[in-house]
Amino acid sequence: MGRAHGHKTRDRNKASLPQVPKNMKSDGIDVEFDRDLADHEDLEAMARSKAADERAKNRK
Repeated sequence: MGRAHGHKTRDRNKASLPQVPKNMKSDGIDVEFDRDLADHEDLEAMARSKAADERAKNRK
């Protein structure tokens, strides 16, 4: 009876346990954005995001 034999059930249960509860996970869908209601920080964040996307695209 080796050491791994005693840990078999513990390791199997660990793989099936979620890290984040299902009710706290997001569906990955973004909310609607209205440019008319955006403030300066929103527009600045959009510009930074677009620049980061371009850098990532050029890197590949």
